[in-house]
Amino acid sequence: MKVGDTVRFLNAVGGGKVVKIEGNIVHVEEPDGFETPVLVRECVVVDPDGGMMPKKHYGSSEPSKYEAPAVAAHKRPETVAPISENGIEPIETEEGEVLNLVLGYEPNEIKHLNTTRFDAYIVNDSNYYLYLVYAVRNSKGKWSTRFDGIIEPNIQVLLETLTHEDLPDLERVAIQYVPFKRDKEFKLKNPATVECRIDATKFYKTHCFHENMYFDNPVIAFDIVKNDVPQRQMTIDSSMLEDAMKEKKQKETRRPVTKHQEHKAKKGEIIEVDLHIDELLDTTAGLSNKDMLDVQLNEFRKVMDENIKNKGQKIVFIHGKGEGVLRKAVMDELHRKYRHCEAQDASFREYGFGATLIIIH
Repeated sequence: MKVGDTVRFLNAVGGGKVVKIEGNIVHVEEPDGFETPVLVRECVVVDPDGGMMPKKHYGSSEPSKYEAPAVAAHKRPETVAPISENGIEPIETEEGEVLNLVLGYEPNEIKHLNTTRFDAYIVNDSNYYLYLVYAVRNSKGKWSTRFDGIIEPNIQVLLETLTHEDLPDLERVAIQYVPFKRDKEFKLKNPATVECRIDATKFYKTHCFHENMYFDNPVIAFDIVKNDVPQRQMTIDSSMLEDAMKEKKQKETRRPVTKHQEHKAKKGEIIEVDLHIDELLDTTAGLSNKDMLDVQLNEFRKVMDENIKNKGQKIVFIHGKGEGVLRKAVMDELHRKYRHCEAQDASFREYGFGATLIIIH
């Protein structure tokens, strides 16, 4: 993209001529003479030579501000690659034959989480078109469709924008998709439905937003499909669940399934470790309070042992305020096994009252 190119907006109707580029912001002069600043990733070059202007943006009921030349309406030759809804030819990649789908919630202003809006994006990292439905279940157990339509290959699409008033009703989200290709042969992939549980309280905590390869800013992200495998599919047989619970009670020993994560940072960076039990286990069914505390302390020891030789390394353990049981257990463990390490309350502004900063000496 360069000054003078004609572009269109991906997530809104309109477009115009590029008059200035500043970092990842492009200034677009629209036909009415107004200059609009837009993120580079939210607009696309239609024709550097000022040819065909874009069609109407998918999902919008407003008429397009631009019209395509008459020749654009002619049937294309069979040798020409298919043109997508955004007016450009889809680009395929070698790794794109494997389907990867990510749902991300990006705050408009990461430093003002109490007032900002949140944009929900779907990332289609594949060479496949997707017919996709994005639905939300509220606290009353009712589902509502927030988006349905065609998602093009190798593109990121805005599904909706949420305010803080919307968050209480965001209990679960479901993504239903059907992969396919247009005007060419392809390997058939199974359609699927994937549900994700949403913890609305995380939208108010800075440390819950993380860097992601598909986004410029920190997001709360969910893997919907990873290397062709749907994630977190919610298919539950009540009879099988009852049998499994009975079998679990009969066993004297049990081993919780933990999410193993390597906690290492570049020099000078602070490592953040969330010890909340729902961040460490997929389920706590059948576990006592002692079992869960053991899991949390094992994670604490693992992170400390991984970094104990890194002098000056700072680690923030997020344990929550609660009744202080976990924090006391962490401090006892620190004084017993890691005596040369320094502990203090972490930044209240960043983590609230429920975090401890440990410096390795």
